[in-house]
Amino acid sequence: MKQQMAEYFKVFSDANRLEIIELLLKGETCGCTLIDKLPISQPTLSYHLKTITKHGLATAKREGNWIKHFIDRDKINEMIQFLEQLRDMEETQCSL
Repeated sequence: MKQQMAEYFKVFSDANRLEIIELLLKGETCGCTLIDKLPISQPTLSYHLKTITKHGLATAKREGNWIKHFIDRDKINEMIQFLEQLRDMEETQCSL
């Protein structure tokens, strides 16, 4: 579980990927519409979309000539729950 969370948070560690995820959550689904809203090149966008998908935070589906991307909101909810569990952990002192 911790290793998977680390992978998810790596995806969120890049400002471009955060912007892409935000746009996908707002309903943008295709690279052709994303590229017009981002200050990055098409190859860079493809790299980031591949990274987001490879780590399981999005799925990509081909529809004709288009590849549509969808964020897995359940994965984001898992990340939120993980952070809440960390936040709510009780303090314990290490004894030497």
